[in-house]
Amino acid sequence: GRIYFVDHHTKSTQWEDPRLEAKNKPAPKLEYSRDYKQKLVNFRSKLPSTTSTARLTIPVKRNNLWEDSFRAIMNVKDMQQFYLRPDVKFDGERGYDYGGLSREWFHLLSKEMFNPYYGLFEYAASDDYTLQISPNSGLCNPGHLDYFKFYGRVCGLAVYNNMIIDAFFIRPFYKMMLGKKVIFEDMQSVDVEMYNSLKYILDNDPEPLCLNFSVNKEVLGEIQEVELKPNGKDIPVTETNKTEYVDLVMKWRFTDRIQEQMNAFMKGFGDVISPKLIQVFDERELEYLMGGLAEIDVEDWKRNTEYDGYTANDDVIVWFWKAVSNYDNEMKARLLQFVTGTSKVPMNGFAELQGSQGPRKFSIKQYGAVNSFPRSHTCFNRIDLPRYTQYYQLKEMLTTAIENTEGFSGVD
Repeated sequence: GRIYFVDHHTKSTQWEDPRLEAKNKPAPKLEYSRDYKQKLVNFRSKLPSTTSTARLTIPVKRNNLWEDSFRAIMNVKDMQQFYLRPDVKFDGERGYDYGGLSREWFHLLSKEMFNPYYGLFEYAASDDYTLQISPNSGLCNPGHLDYFKFYGRVCGLAVYNNMIIDAFFIRPFYKMMLGKKVIFEDMQSVDVEMYNSLKYILDNDPEPLCLNFSVNKEVLGEIQEVELKPNGKDIPVTETNKTEYVDLVMKWRFTDRIQEQMNAFMKGFGDVISPKLIQVFDERELEYLMGGLAEIDVEDWKRNTEYDGYTANDDVIVWFWKAVSNYDNEMKARLLQFVTGTSKVPMNGFAELQGSQGPRKFSIKQYGAVNSFPRSHTCFNRIDLPRYTQYYQLKEMLTTAIENTEGFSGVD
């Protein structure tokens, strides 16, 4: 029979291929495509390459992996060497690196590098698996900026060699890598206590709180006052200037106090990959690029989901999991990011998913009009899902919400 096309928006059919009807429209630039796989192909086509058969030798001892790797990577003076194929040699072990030893090295080293024990990174306030730069890294390690540059080089090498870094960072970290502004909504999945405090200020008259343009920080048990602007301790926060105050607190929290460390990290990353090349990605896609798209077990996800206003047998819930199962791995990861703030699943599965105040399972709540988009609450790992009347409506509304997370009013 003859092929026809269905428009699920208008519930109509037609013989003509609707994709061909748009042939006169300007073709979208590949650099700004929403398709991560297309962006990735475009990105890799622009990376520097070499025809040399030489190798980048990385000799390390397993019991001294961090320091040996630091010396091997930081001793490289000719940046062109980073485009050679890695040749990892574990001391006392026979074996040729055809890719397996490099993969093991990246895995072991990234677990070691981002261990909070070294004082360079710390866990976010909201969980114990997303990382942020420690503002006190210099107190723990006087040579900390050299190590941040080393970390940047290793991350650049991992991306260049299509390897995975076994670490996930807070979203503002990826935004800073891209040179994007951190917005107020980014705070919620990182530090819900500060988010709630600042939101209260925005929603109410702050003058009774007797605040000024300064914040307190703790250094080795000592409380120090930091002015957010010149003479800030003498400037009260009022209804008129409270938005400026919140913006400056955000800037201090995510940028100012770790700017040196971030600059060193990006200098190292730029020794391997130009920061301009990663501009093709958004912050969520940069997370995939560096941390990978792990296979997400939908059955484990379903087993560890709680419902509020729904049961597992309701049509909307059945349709929801049907949509999730039909998503490719990238879209599954985007959904997980949309609801929890990260695409990372804890080591032991969804049963150990963390919220802002400890363990909190993924949850779906009945909420919203049938013509509204789903909403997410990242600090509670919750998605508010209206009681849609058709599967295709649910999938369209859910997909639109996921793909337009940045600045989308359905995320809080």
